[in-house]
Amino acid sequence: MFLENPINYQNQSGWIEVICGSMFSGKTEELIRRLKRAQIAGLKVEIFKPTIDVRYDEEAVVSHDNNALKGTPVDSSASLTLLASDCDVVGIDEAQFFDKGIVEVANWLANNGKRVIIAGLDMDFKGRPFGPMPQLMAIAEYVTKVHAICVETGNLANYSHRKHKSESLVELGELEHYEPLSRAAFWNKLKQEEEL
Repeated sequence: MFLENPINYQNQSGWIEVICGSMFSGKTEELIRRLKRAQIAGLKVEIFKPTIDVRYDEEAVVSHDNNALKGTPVDSSASLTLLASDCDVVGIDEAQFFDKGIVEVANWLANNGKRVIIAGLDMDFKGRPFGPMPQLMAIAEYVTKVHAICVETGNLANYSHRKHKSESLVELGELEHYEPLSRAAFWNKLKQEEEL
């Protein structure tokens, strides 16, 4: 679990935290938890998500457990510099769906005194690094990898397996489309699917 460090805000310019993992691992839940703690501390908080993510709500950022915070959908990472200019803490959900400019924007926000908390899938449905997430993890001061539970083995799961055939990289869905799997279960399924 991530515990906030006591920060001397007068001597700290800002920083980046990344929460990553598979689907159903609690990434958004952890993002919301951290943002609510910042609100309790009296900090001005804003949360953003890509406009394509309308699974639960068009504006709010909602976890699979229906925990939610009112958010702002954005089309591109460039708009974050303006929209987040007057807040202390910036939350960004589903970062894997943002353009590659999100890396530069996250650095700019942190360099301008913001605490930037980013959540996203670290791997796509084929087990490959997803979008800008590897670069975001590289520049972050803190990286937290959370895990789901494998639906086949009961072990920790860090892979998101797509249950149906589709080669589209971005395909929004929930339990009807994806399942969390452990390493062994994921690679066994991929091998079986290749043999079909």
